[in-house]
Amino acid sequence: MAGPFRVTLYERDGCHLCDDARVLLDEMLGSDGYARVDIEADDALVLRYGFRVPVIGLDGIDRLEAPITAPDLHVLRAELGA
Repeated sequence: MAGPFRVTLYERDGCHLCDDARVLLDEMLGSDGYARVDIEADDALVLRYGFRVPVIGLDGIDRLEAPITAPDLHVLRAELGA
C-alpha cells in the first residue's frame, strides 16, 4: 500500500515490545501497509513518547501503546474498516 498511511508505529531500536508490535502489524497490514517512525531521530518525539513505545497512531491520533496485543489490533482493524 502506498502512502499516505493511516497507521503509524512509533518505535525505537532495542525495544522488544516494539519488535512484537511490528510483527503483529506485519501480519495484519503487511510490512508496507503502515509507516514506521524511529522516535530517536526526533528529540520532540523522544520527549513525547519516551519509554511508552511502541505507540500506534491511527489517522494522526495515538490509539494504542505498550504492551500491544493481537486483540488490540483486531479493534484497530475494525476501525480501519479492513
